Amino acid sequence: DNTVAIAKREGAQVIETREGKFKDWRNAGLTAAHGDWVLYVDADERVTPKLAKEIEDTIERTSYSAFALSRHNIQFGKWFQHGGWEKDVVVRLFKRSQLREWQGDVHESAKVEGNQGLLTESLVHFTHRDLLSGLVKSAMWTDTEARLLYEAGVKPVGVVTLIRKPFMEFFRRLILKKGYKDGIEGWIESIQQAMNRFFVYERLWELQSKPTLSEKYQRFESEIQKMWEASSSTRGRV
Repeated sequence: DNTVAIAKREGAQVIETREGKFKDWRNAGLTAAHGDWVLYVDADERVTPKLAKEIEDTIERTSYSAFALSRHNIQFGKWFQHGGWEKDVVVRLFKRSQLREWQGDVHESAKVEGNQGLLTESLVHFTHRDLLSGLVKSAMWTDTEARLLYEAGVKPVGVVTLIRKPFMEFFRRLILKKGYKDGIEGWIESIQQAMNRFFVYERLWELQSKPTLSEKYQRFESEIQKMWEASSSTRGRV
C-alpha cells in the first residue's frame, strides 16, 4: 500500500524487517525512537487533524505515562457502531521513558509504568475493505490463535465444539452486541467472525490430532507405494 515509500517521502526514518511478530516490530520502533513521546499507528489506521491537535496539546501538560484511544472501525465501507466494534479501545500513545516493552503474540499489549489516560478524539481504523482482505487477515491470525490454545492445553476439539463456538460468536456479535443495527454489513461481519472461530478451532483440532495429519498422509503414501511394488512384482512373474 506504499506505506514505506510515503513514509520515506515525508522524511520518516524507516526500519524494515520481516522477522518476528507485531510485538517485536513495535519494540524495534521503541528502540529506534528518540522523542519524548511515542505514538503507534498501523498502516491501516489514520490520524485525523483533530486527534493530532489533541495529542499535541495533551503531551505538553499531562502527568500520565500513556493514553488510550478509541477507534472508529470502518469495514466494507461503513463505520461500525455495534457488534462489539463500538467499544474498541487501544493504548497507543506513550511517554517513551515509561514504556518498557510490548508483549503477547495475539493482540499485543504494552507494559508501562505510571498512570493511563483516555483521549477524546478517535483513531480511524480501516479494518478489512472487502471479503478477500478479511480472509487474508483471518488466515494470518488463525494459526497463531490455535497454537496458543493448543499450548494452553485446551481440551480436545469435538463436533460439538466446532458447532458451538461459531454459533455463539455469531449470536454474540449479531444479537447480544446488536450487530444487526449496522445493516447487511453487520450481518456479513457477524458471519465472518463466526467463520473465524470455526477456522481457529478446526486448526486446533488439526494440532491435537494423533496421529498427526502429516503422519496420516504419509500412511496413504506408503500404502500406494506398496501397491506399486506389489504390481511390479506381479508383472515380473508374468
